[in-house]
Amino acid sequence: MRLLLLSVATFCFLAHPVRAREVWTPAQAQAWGQQQGWLVGANFTPASAINQLEMWQAETFDAPGIERELGWAEAMGMNTLRVFLHDLLWEQDAKGFQQRLDQFLTICQKHKIKPMLVLFDSCWDPAPKLGKQREPKPGVHNSGWVQSPAVAVLQDDAQWPRLKAYAQGIITAFKDDARILAWDVANEPGNNNGASYGDGGLKLEPPNKAALGFKLVKAALEWAYEANPSQPITAAPWGGDWTSLEKMDELARHLFTHSDILTFHNYGPAEDFERRVVALQQLQRPILCTEYMARPAKSTFQGDLPIAKKHNVGMINWGFVAGKTNTIHPWRTWKQPTVGPEPNVWFHDILRPDGTPYRQEEVDLIKQLTAKP
Repeated sequence: MRLLLLSVATFCFLAHPVRAREVWTPAQAQAWGQQQGWLVGANFTPASAINQLEMWQAETFDAPGIERELGWAEAMGMNTLRVFLHDLLWEQDAKGFQQRLDQFLTICQKHKIKPMLVLFDSCWDPAPKLGKQREPKPGVHNSGWVQSPAVAVLQDDAQWPRLKAYAQGIITAFKDDARILAWDVANEPGNNNGASYGDGGLKLEPPNKAALGFKLVKAALEWAYEANPSQPITAAPWGGDWTSLEKMDELARHLFTHSDILTFHNYGPAEDFERRVVALQQLQRPILCTEYMARPAKSTFQGDLPIAKKHNVGMINWGFVAGKTNTIHPWRTWKQPTVGPEPNVWFHDILRPDGTPYRQEEVDLIKQLTAKP
């Protein structure tokens, strides 16, 4: 009955759109933040999935694996996750996708975890396809991760009504669901993606990719506010000067001023992380770092988590259980794959596939800092 009502609500909303709500005031955002407590978690893809499509498609949706891994997350003290969706899943089977997302949220609730859901993504393979996904390339970071939407769709305004229907459909279906923490409308929208998915894919990347990503995230923010969710809306920049709105580049300024809560990415050392936190505090909104922790880049739990707790900044590292995404390998492996079963130092991820920690001291620190008084 719940899912039937969700589908009816989605149809009614799309047929009779309501007036877009405003961006929360700083006071509204802070009131939300005070209800959440200190947020700590990971960007989550089950070890059995190579990408967003394999995580959510009916044939490969791994509820037992998700249940097991979220149990490990709860035991570690995590209370949130960042989870990627995909526009093709809505096009393929909107009702089934909603059902699987509802099942996932039920598992999250069981383990006292409220996820942040990501609608679009500018990174990695520009030509996603439904159906059976490729096998991981040995020693290559995120060798099967896919963009949402495909670059061909990003370049074609005529296809954007489908993207709007997806974004507003999925938000509307869960707009008052207390199991959801927030909506992250687009991952790294200004990222031109370089050569990160190999020479073959590079030929498909348009020279104005960053500008197109900026155009999409501006539209996606508008679509999200039109859907009027009770949960906060956000999108995260990751570089530039944030010491004042005037010094920010156009993308960062737009994202920070059109988000209910502030999110950002940082893979730099602890000193850079804290500088960015202090700069963002001037905007007087809750702050979450939704990507960090790349050990060889000196972005670590030991360096960042104590600072984040001091400033009450939510923290979501990249990667949880090592699996088909291969994110224990560094970014450079798109050009130079790791030789052997694993690198000398893991890039991302916390646990091995059997749930044992890669580094026990990291898990001990997370438990210590997230422990209830």
